[in-house]
Amino acid sequence: QVQLVESGGGLVQPGGSLRLSCAVSGLPKDYYVIGWFRQVPGAEREGVSCIGAHGENTIYVDSVKGRFTIATDNAKNTVYLQMNSLRPEDTAVYYCAAFDFQTRCVLTLREYDYWGQGTQVTVSS
Repeated sequence: QVQLVESGGGLVQPGGSLRLSCAVSGLPKDYYVIGWFRQVPGAEREGVSCIGAHGENTIYVDSVKGRFTIATDNAKNTVYLQMNSLRPEDTAVYYCAAFDFQTRCVLTLREYDYWGQGTQVTVSS
């Protein structure tokens, strides 16, 4: 059974940092990709970043380039999203998602078969 469990969300002031974690289980070892998406009420879910198997490739949406970093800890089967210089417009529910039997990631929503429950990130003073 595939499980993706996010953690690390919370309330932070503008300019602050948070690190989101996505603990992965049940996927073929070394043969899946992870993406981070976010959604605000009334809007479509937006791709934020993704990482391929063994870090084969990474993608960032333009609005987070230079501020967010995605990384994998293979020993812990965990993918992190380090978010720095946070802005109020980063406020959303953040989801990690996965698809397997591929090594390169894409930020295309429909490609992802497995989803976590989401974690709230609120950037406000």
